[in-house]
Amino acid sequence: MRKIRLGQVGGGQGAFIGAVHRIAARLDDQYELVAGALSGDPARARASARELGLSPERTYESYEHMARAESARADGIEAVVIATPNDSHAAIARTFLRSAIHVICDKPLTTSIDDARELRALVRQTGRILAVTYNYSGYPMVRHARELCRDGALGTLRLVEAHYLQDWLTTNVEARGNKQAQWRTDPARAGRGGAIGDIGTHAYQLLRFITGLRVQELCAELTSFVAGRRLDDDARVMLRFAGGARGLLWASQVAPGNESELAIRVYGERGGLEWRQSDPNQLMFAEVERPRQIITRGSQAAGEAARRVTRVPAGHPEGYLEAFANLYTEIARAIGAAGRGEQPPANVWYPDVEDGLEGVGFVDAVLRSSQAGSAWVPLDPMLSGD
Repeated sequence: MRKIRLGQVGGGQGAFIGAVHRIAARLDDQYELVAGALSGDPARARASARELGLSPERTYESYEHMARAESARADGIEAVVIATPNDSHAAIARTFLRSAIHVICDKPLTTSIDDARELRALVRQTGRILAVTYNYSGYPMVRHARELCRDGALGTLRLVEAHYLQDWLTTNVEARGNKQAQWRTDPARAGRGGAIGDIGTHAYQLLRFITGLRVQELCAELTSFVAGRRLDDDARVMLRFAGGARGLLWASQVAPGNESELAIRVYGERGGLEWRQSDPNQLMFAEVERPRQIITRGSQAAGEAARRVTRVPAGHPEGYLEAFANLYTEIARAIGAAGRGEQPPANVWYPDVEDGLEGVGFVDAVLRSSQAGSAWVPLDPMLSGD
């Protein structure tokens, strides 16, 4: 198969996530980066493009110019990566979808439900793919955890706990010039959610992906512990699922000693499981009244869902970049199928516009609950693509 011609908006010099997207796209050799509008600063955009070996004629100073020029070329880009701050996602995605170009967007999809709904309508209208890089769902053992839940190995699910803890915002680093902290704590650029939007949505998508449980209502408390900070840096959410299961979600960026501690526990009437990103190649699985098992990635005990996204033999660790690349490869398969007028194979999965819309809706519900004194509020079932 020929490589998919790829463009990128944002993610130039000094941007962490832009480089992650490019590495993930290259890992399985499914894409070729051929165009970019890599910064809002024209000089930085040109310098970033030179470093990446992009042709000057396909180095753009705005995403609007890029969409017009690339859609008019016979060899124009087929997909674009959006690696910009949150406030620009909707406008960029809208522009490229209308230019008949597939979109791979860093999360969150948008900062408002109305924008997310509009993008869902555009996807349906244009037939283009809009993927959202909730990258933790690319880990092999996360796929196996999902398989265990969906196959009934845990029985009826009762309890779910997910947390994502960081410590990098424990002090007022935004006031000391940290650019990543500056935009992530600015409501005009990050949206109305701080920690809940930045990392809480990852924990939420992970528990939804693994369990398949639908949240009916939630009760949340958002806190800004650092004086003067305009967005939450700690979020605690209780969840009530359809069918009676209960859940807890905690997202914090002021938890010293936690660089990036993402974990989930799921318990049912017949067993339980636990997965941690700090040791992503292992999944704990326990059946009632039987010794607990440690299932390792690459072992015979791991199911087919894990095996198809496993890259190296057991005993050799795989991690964050490989999980990110798994999503890019799934998206490439979907783009390839779309180009042939076909549906992708049933076992191809990536977070799409429906997952992106639900993530935005989750943040909105958390904000409504917290602002109402931690009242229980419903999560709109129309936001879910299930």
